[in-house]
Amino acid sequence: MAYEENTKFQMEILEDGQIQIRKITVILRDGIEIAHNYHRHVLEPGQDTAKEADRVKAVAATVWTKEVVDEFKAKRGVKWLR
Repeated sequence: MAYEENTKFQMEILEDGQIQIRKITVILRDGIEIAHNYHRHVLEPGQDTAKEADRVKAVAATVWTKEVVDEFKAKRGVKWLR
């Protein structure tokens, strides 16, 4: 029996620059899915992405321009981004 784990990401970018991430982990045994798991979280513009997958980091780097981060901070008054 050969076990395999695959991870996929679905991302949605909201109007204010937040990135909603849905991580899907699928466990296969001999090519047949035997289990799956979902995890969802949201990243706000300017938030640390060091622990995120490379694909998520690339999207954040593209979407989060200085203007997007500044506008998000101004609208939300988020103190941890200052």
